[in-house]
Amino acid sequence: MKKKILLMGKSGSGKTSMRSIIFASYLARDTMRLGPTLGMENSHVRFMGSLVLNLWDCGGQDAFMLNYFESQRESIFRNCSVLIYVFDIDSNETEKDLEYFQSCLDAIMQNSKDCKIFCLIHKFDLVPEENRESLFQERAKHLIEMGHPLKITCFRTSIWDETLFAAWSKIVYALVPNVQVLEKKLTKLASIIQSDEIVLFEKSTFLVISHATTTKHNDVHRFEKISNIIKQFKLSCSKTQAQFSSLMVRNTHFVAHIRQFTENTYILLVMDGTIPSAATLMNVEVARHAFEKIQ
Repeated sequence: MKKKILLMGKSGSGKTSMRSIIFASYLARDTMRLGPTLGMENSHVRFMGSLVLNLWDCGGQDAFMLNYFESQRESIFRNCSVLIYVFDIDSNETEKDLEYFQSCLDAIMQNSKDCKIFCLIHKFDLVPEENRESLFQERAKHLIEMGHPLKITCFRTSIWDETLFAAWSKIVYALVPNVQVLEKKLTKLASIIQSDEIVLFEKSTFLVISHATTTKHNDVHRFEKISNIIKQFKLSCSKTQAQFSSLMVRNTHFVAHIRQFTENTYILLVMDGTIPSAATLMNVEVARHAFEKIQ
């Protein structure tokens, strides 16, 4: 199954940097050496086994943007599953950015009416923390109104924290087949093994695919923080020619296991520390075969 994803926005908005962090295992600091995208870069990323993401990273220089809306309009915007438009919160060309976004919406309406549209309002690390929520709500409200009757979903993001993983996890969640079945199976597994929480991550990107929670937690970004930490730890392992296999963290309150689950996923299990780990891992191994059939 192939899904076409358009990644668009003005030059310098951060499109290629976020793509490199999510799909090419770059660290945030390593993106400084990336140059601007010239024209359109097309890549295929295998995600969750049968799902292939056909990613179109579209350079944002004015000449290229005009070509996308005129001579290349049909080939660029036809058969799109997802449009991701990236706005630089620090841009001094906001009006032009909004004009290009409106042109994208018009082209989507004409060529791919069922396309899901996401706006990433990026580089929010440059905004004082006390102003972030109000500024985001203001920008998101305007973009949603612009998009009507199309549905627009907005995220605030930065390459320097977990918000980038949070946004992309939500985006790929909308594309993964059988995700509702996965959630039901995870909920059942959590009940059987008496787990406080189970999280399923995609193997290569470590984006969150699904989760089941039986105990309330206050940190709504905990999954994405874990994604970010484990992704960086895996990179550190690879630099020493070591392979990340599994990890266990134990204290007086809980025990957490992270390990490969199926061919395409890793699983995080958060348990009461009094439950024997051997019994938990044996049950997870038995469940693995059922999850492999779903994918």
